[in-house]
Amino acid sequence: MKVLLLNGSPRKAGCTFTALSTVAKALEENGIETEIFQAGNPEKESIKEAALKLKEADGLIVGSPVYWASPTGQIIEFMDKLCSLAGKDMLYKPAAAVASARRAGTTATLDVLTKYFAFHQMPVISSNYWNMVHGNTPEEVLQDEEGLQIMRVLGKNMAWVLKCMEAGKKAGVQMPTPEEKIKTNFIR
Repeated sequence: MKVLLLNGSPRKAGCTFTALSTVAKALEENGIETEIFQAGNPEKESIKEAALKLKEADGLIVGSPVYWASPTGQIIEFMDKLCSLAGKDMLYKPAAAVASARRAGTTATLDVLTKYFAFHQMPVISSNYWNMVHGNTPEEVLQDEEGLQIMRVLGKNMAWVLKCMEAGKKAGVQMPTPEEKIKTNFIR
């Protein structure tokens, strides 16, 4: 089993990467393979590459720093394009959002990112608090003991859900059959 973690920060090794690395370590300690993909660059080729990786992944975690009380414009653009290209490969895969902030805007960031998951019928994985870390630098994030615990618990919870889904498949539990999307127009 494998989880794809998207780093929505333009900084490859910044605070968001530090949070995602903590989640990845907990996943790996629970027997789940991980890959952190630099998604802070919404170029066509990187989106195609992420789509291929997402198709093979069993779960998805999207991380973003908070910019103006919201996810970065880069990760929003990336997710918009990724969902258009690979939305069918997102169906029913467990997912989680992670926010990294110096101070505030984290719950709004989580809300925006989680909407991508809800639209694609992805079970949303939680932790023991909202999935966020605080710090202005990676070193400060490493001092956020509560935030790091939240990331570890998130990784453990994601691993548990993936293992439960795998056990369900082996026991013959079928995935839901997707229905054709009904689009109602309220303008007559």
